[in-house]
Parts: sequence; structure tokens; C-alpha cells
Amino acid sequence: MGSEHISVQIAQAAGESASLWATLTHSGPTAFAVLLLLVAFSVVSWGIILVKYLAIRQASKSSVEFLELFWQSKRLDEIFQKTEQLGTSPIAQVFRAGYQELVKVKQREQKEREAVDKMVFGGPENVERALRRAATTEMTELERLVPFLATVGSTSPFIGLFGTVIGIMKSFSEIGAKGSANLATVAPGIAEALIATAAGLLAAIPAVIAYNFFTSRMKVLGVEMDNFSSDFMNIVRRHFF
Repeated sequence: MGSEHISVQIAQAAGESASLWATLTHSGPTAFAVLLLLVAFSVVSWGIILVKYLAIRQASKSSVEFLELFWQSKRLDEIFQKTEQLGTSPIAQVFRAGYQELVKVKQREQKEREAVDKMVFGGPENVERALRRAATTEMTELERLVPFLATVGSTSPFIGLFGTVIGIMKSFSEIGAKGSANLATVAPGIAEALIATAAGLLAAIPAVIAYNFFTSRMKVLGVEMDNFSSDFMNIVRRHFF
């Protein structure tokens, strides 16, 4: 008795799957292509969401570790060596760029003693430019792929609406051919058409939520990089120039 009940459930599930597939394919090639496009958008969006979530989470965690290391240490060269294990921290990469430029400036200053006044004036500006370039590079890397989520969030509902309009047009054409407009005739076509709208919303909503979340987290990291750059330049001016 139990096995017969299970067999009935499996048969019902298979029938529902076949019915859903028939509904999708019956909507016409244009509407079906729209559905495939929305499914592709959704899959790619979820892949980007997963990758960027892990990347930004690791960047935030390693940046906290770097800041603790920076303020606890007293020698910049020791900090520079330890940051080799903090490659995922954007703030650590900003520090490495600033420290490397600082070393270059001091080396040029030692080689050209006659131009020491010029070096004292230009040295901090070179380090500050290096910090700014590194911060821009790190923000560009953090923002990579994120605009695609905004694109999916803004366009998917309209793509789904386009599929719905195509489906409704097809339904009305079939109603005109049959010469009847009762519920049994209208409902299946409208249901097929609305699938595209639902698919568009399912693709857009997670993309928009993820985009807003990532944007806020990247903004926090950007502010932390700016604050660190200001603190680092204060230390450099006070101790090296």
C-alpha cells in the first residue's frame, strides 16, 4: 500500500514537471528565449554574489588584522614584511605602495644630497600620490563584476515584462483563432505569459539586494583606506620629512 502511494506521488511530480515544461515551451520561441536569458542572468548573478561576498568578507577580515598589526608594530619594514601574508587586504596593499614609494624617495635623497631641499618638498607628495593610486586600484578590484548586478536588477523586470507582452499577444491571437474567450481559453495563455514576469523579478530582486549590500561594504572599505592614508602620511611627515 505504501509503495503504491509513493508511486502515485512520483507520477504526479513527473506530470507536474512535464506540465511546467510544456507550459514554458508552448509560450513560443521569443518568450522561451526571454526565459532562458533571465535564467542565465540569475545563474551568473548568484555566482557573482557568492564570489564577491567571499572576497569582500575576506578583505574586511584581513584589513582588521592589518590595522591591528600596523598600530602594534613600531617599524615600518617589519610591517611591510608581514603584509606579504595579507594579500587580500586592500588597506595592506595601500600601505605597501606607500612604503615602497617612501623607500624610493629616501634612496634618491641619499644619492642626491645637493637636492635635499627639493626632496624634502616633493617626497611626501610622491608618497601621497602612491597611496592614492593604490587605493584607486584596490577599489577598482573590489568593484569588479558588481555593476553587472545593477544591470541585472534594473533590466530583468523589463525583460520579463517584454516576455509577458509577447505571451499575451500570442494568447489573444489564439483566442481570435478559436473564436471564444471563456476562462478555460484565456487562463492558460495568461499564466504562460506571467511566468516571464515572475522570472524577471526572481532574477532582479537578489541582484538589487546584493548590489546595495556590496556597495555599502565597499564604501566602508574605501573610507578605511582614506583614513589609513591620512594617518600614514602624518607618520611619514613627522618622522621622515
